[in-house]
Amino acid sequence: MLHHVELWVPDLPRAAGEWGWLFDRLGWTPYQHWERGRSWRHGETYVVVEQSPAMSGECHDRMRPGLNHLAFHAGSRDHVDALARAAPTHGWQPLFADRYPHAGGPDHHAAYLANSDGFEVELVAA
Repeated sequence: MLHHVELWVPDLPRAAGEWGWLFDRLGWTPYQHWERGRSWRHGETYVVVEQSPAMSGECHDRMRPGLNHLAFHAGSRDHVDALARAAPTHGWQPLFADRYPHAGGPDHHAAYLANSDGFEVELVAA
């Protein structure tokens, strides 16, 4: 089982707003809060967003080696569709919109989104 994921971000207030909106809609709860970071928890797993002074770059590029995306169970197809519609007003832009909701294949209902910092999420319907 995954313990946690830590994402370094260039702008903590913006990232906390974007990730916070998403995690709230996915049923995650706020977990930790400190000057340079926030985290949200679901069961025993948590995700951290942190603006670390040790960052060596300014932006994340999902197309470079490293993290491409995080995929989350997102409930029903209707819930995924509602999240996909609301996401742009919360800093998340659709990816593969021309193939929505089957960009992952004809039997896979999911929304692919990217936030202001270039992090991609896949919201998978049950």
